[in-house]
Amino acid sequence: MPHPRATEHPSSGPHNSLWHVYRDVGFFRVFWNTAWILLARWSPSQRIKRWMYRLTGAKVGRHVAFGFEATLDILYPQDITIGDDSIVGYDATILCHGYMVDRYQRGPVTIGSGVSIGAKALVLPGVTIGDGATIGAMALVNRDVPAGEFWAGVPARRIDRT
Repeated sequence: MPHPRATEHPSSGPHNSLWHVYRDVGFFRVFWNTAWILLARWSPSQRIKRWMYRLTGAKVGRHVAFGFEATLDILYPQDITIGDDSIVGYDATILCHGYMVDRYQRGPVTIGSGVSIGAKALVLPGVTIGDGATIGAMALVNRDVPAGEFWAGVPARRIDRT
């Protein structure tokens, strides 16, 4: 079941929905996004990373830092908003789409200001992460995270800081 902010769309043809991806997103748009996102993943400069991600349409705030190989959605990066002073950890992934055999889903991802996303975490379509929240390493974030809370695990859930 998709997140409430993610919408489901039927497959554009008779085969699995990913087979028809270029009916959903133009080939040259995917090529453009892929080139900039791959370059950004390997760039040692945070300024250049932010600039490259913004070229794909992602809304990246001031002083956002991306760990090595952090990846934004290649098909719909324009659906991603990241607030000022946030960190997206090493090899973390932010997705705005998901393809299933007979349909696909798409939903915006909003990450507040001062958010920390741990290494290898995965944020799924439609999720909002509130200001100052912390996402643990390798977490699977499939629902909204309130501001200031610490979430971890698969699927991610609130962890008390005692």
